[in-house]
Amino acid sequence: MSFSSQGFSPEIAQALTECGYEKLTPVQQQAIPHARRGHDILAHAQTGTGKTAAFSLPIIQQLLDAPKQVGRATTRALILAPTRELVDQIANNIADYTKYVDLKVTAVYGGAKMSSQERKLENGTDVLVATPGRLIEHIELGNLNLANLEFLVFDEADRMLDMGFIGAIRTIMSGIAEHPQTMLFSATSSAQMNALAQDLLRKPKRIIVNEENSTAATVFHVVYPVDEERKLELLSELIGRKNWQQVLVFVNYKETANDVVKELKLDGIKAVLCHGDKAQSSRRRALEEFKSGKARVMVATEVAARGLDIQGLPHVVNYDMPFLAEDYVHRIGRTGRAGQQGHAVSFVSRDEELTLVQVENLIQQRIKRIQLAGYEPKSRDALLTKMHSKPAYKDRQGRKNNPQQEQSSAERRLKMMRAIRNKSKGE
Repeated sequence: MSFSSQGFSPEIAQALTECGYEKLTPVQQQAIPHARRGHDILAHAQTGTGKTAAFSLPIIQQLLDAPKQVGRATTRALILAPTRELVDQIANNIADYTKYVDLKVTAVYGGAKMSSQERKLENGTDVLVATPGRLIEHIELGNLNLANLEFLVFDEADRMLDMGFIGAIRTIMSGIAEHPQTMLFSATSSAQMNALAQDLLRKPKRIIVNEENSTAATVFHVVYPVDEERKLELLSELIGRKNWQQVLVFVNYKETANDVVKELKLDGIKAVLCHGDKAQSSRRRALEEFKSGKARVMVATEVAARGLDIQGLPHVVNYDMPFLAEDYVHRIGRTGRAGQQGHAVSFVSRDEELTLVQVENLIQQRIKRIQLAGYEPKSRDALLTKMHSKPAYKDRQGRKNNPQQEQSSAERRLKMMRAIRNKSKGE
């Protein structure tokens, strides 16, 4: 099915052609018709499946079909996303779709100056893309009023819940007078997610592009068991031996990210950083170097990598296993997009074995293990076998008749006893 069959205005159709859009992805095929008819939507779809176009194009067309003058400090459509990177990406995509029509698109997120965002919001905007925290700041300062909101989208809603935004979401909803057409997109499902959907949506059309909590069929998963202290060596070994040219590496801590990049550079592998301590401009520059091939490796933390859109990314490495099994699905969603092959590699130490089991239970798939020669983890079984193979006393050396040694030992004990007595008398 092609975009030309969806009845979009000529201006939008031209913009989509220039974006290289021809055929609709599965999520777009299912979501766009329902959204055009005004239905609420609950969609389970991975990143990289074309979600942004699926929810934004119907909104854009409806805004054009019913033009209104946007009031001061108001917006007609609000799209919420968990991170500034994802907000930026969504806003840029919508700007591309609307380049030939008169619609204002604004992005607000933390880490940027409030004053410049205030000026953009002052005269109102047709489409606002925002992170929950910064949006609430603007609402509390009187820079934005959501009373007349017509369209509301939650992108990566599961991630927002993981990041603790449930309170912020309820605060935002309390400022909306009428029920807007609401769409909720999520890669994973949970009891909390279902409860949120029940609160936010009215008779939603349910769209399942992939099985809930699953990864793309085009991704090959593999686990390398390895001791924690050997992970850096293994990473360099794999990148060098297999000649990987574009690798996104996930770690759990900023300090780990710094160490990994430092060591890779010492091994002659150009690597860049993406974590919360880096300025937005620095992260953008790192992403551009990674996309263009100037850097072979990008090392990122979980939150900082949300919203990264890297077309054709061949390799994702879990240097650290994620704290939550659901985050494995999000991480791996960066590769194997749009039907392309992807390679998901996980380094698993002894302490991370339970997380691996939880991941496998979640995605309902046993991941292949590869023991790379020279990097096998210390065998727990071998240690236990050695401990229990013979009584401990058999390892003891027999006492030797060494009067001189016995005498010196006795003298040391005697000196110690005298010192203790003298101390007791002194007290």
